[in-house]
Amino acid sequence: MSHQSQELRLKHLFDGGDWNVYAPDILNLGVGAPGTDLLEPCCDLFQQATAHCLKREKNVNQSLIFQYGPTSGTFEVRHQLAKYFSQMYDSTVNRSVFLKALFTLSLNDCFLHDCSEDLIITTGATQGLHFVLSTLIDFNGCIFVDEFTYMIALDSMKHFTTLQIVPVKLNADGVDLIDLEEKVKTRQFKSKSKEFWGIYYTIPTYHNPTGILFSPDVCRGIVRLARKFDFLVLCDDVYNILHYAEKPLHSRLLSYDVRTDGDYVGNVISNGSFSKIIGPGVRLGWLEVPPRIKPQLDSSGIINSGGCFNNYTAGIVASLFELDLAQQHIARVYESYKERMLATIAILNAELPQECHFSAPRGGYFIWISLPPELDAREFGQYCLKYEKITFIPGPRFAVDNGIGKHYFRISIAFHSTEKLVDGTKRLCSALKSFMAKTSDGRQT
Repeated sequence: MSHQSQELRLKHLFDGGDWNVYAPDILNLGVGAPGTDLLEPCCDLFQQATAHCLKREKNVNQSLIFQYGPTSGTFEVRHQLAKYFSQMYDSTVNRSVFLKALFTLSLNDCFLHDCSEDLIITTGATQGLHFVLSTLIDFNGCIFVDEFTYMIALDSMKHFTTLQIVPVKLNADGVDLIDLEEKVKTRQFKSKSKEFWGIYYTIPTYHNPTGILFSPDVCRGIVRLARKFDFLVLCDDVYNILHYAEKPLHSRLLSYDVRTDGDYVGNVISNGSFSKIIGPGVRLGWLEVPPRIKPQLDSSGIINSGGCFNNYTAGIVASLFELDLAQQHIARVYESYKERMLATIAILNAELPQECHFSAPRGGYFIWISLPPELDAREFGQYCLKYEKITFIPGPRFAVDNGIGKHYFRISIAFHSTEKLVDGTKRLCSALKSFMAKTSDGRQT
């Protein structure tokens, strides 16, 4: 065991490891992050927003942006987020600084109500998940997850060593409701210490890694089960506005937990982030939570110790929206993602071996590809790296049980240019054809 830390002088999360997406000699199709070309405008945008924000802080706000912030974040920040996402979700919320919100649509169609009172600013979706787990869930309880899910969320959950992680079958239209109900009802108990005995974590809109958009029937079923067995549902809603085909009827599972329902209690949290649509280095996100649990989160020692989790950056981002800079940047990023996704899908439709399959995502970052069941994507990954210098993430990385999903792999469209993706996807398909032929010859001999 070393007694001295080593300074590696790393420049980004992927630096110094096998997954360095900036390495020029390897085409990394695994990393779910925006590319350099999409982040380059941020320096100028944030310079303008910072000057705008700090001028106001100095002149009229006593420089309070540098003080411990309100636990949920300032009203001005939450108002800007609510205003923008109400538009993106096709929901209108009428607000005034002094009056509570009045609706033109039903509560479940609105991004927020009552002057953004349901929002809590976070440092991103992963921190939002950790905050919810540590504050609201009985440590003797369960975390239900899709059988394939965001791998680093799984890593985070495993730090809660007394919580049981329970995988649930995933169908083409979302989680298998029969399997979810069976696994929930056999594990339910009455918590004596926390609000919830269990939690279901999912990414229902353009799922990671599968790209699935959960159907309305599945979303309604999840809410019905959450109310029946009183477990919490936490949705990573980080890809919701990245739709490249017809916009979904509802942009979030949260909108199915309708507050005017007779059996409404509040069982769904929307966990948002700017990492995919502005830049992950900003470290800013939000939780939209039901009224029953907002006070518990606001009174948590974690948030009361330091106040708003990212008060300074939240203020800068509020100015970014106020100046219409964020809106323009997100629109540019969206168009790039859309072009990249559609181009990659076109190549797969034309050149993926017929024995392999994928469902074209209607939005998001990821494409989930299946090989014939007898093949192992981990072996293909080694083959592809050796002969084409291309990497991706094999299916077992996304599973609680690393023994399942061996014939699946995920590729991401976010980081590389359209030209690189088209070339890389063609070479990936070519390598897959030769790998399958080689494997078939090996089995015959």
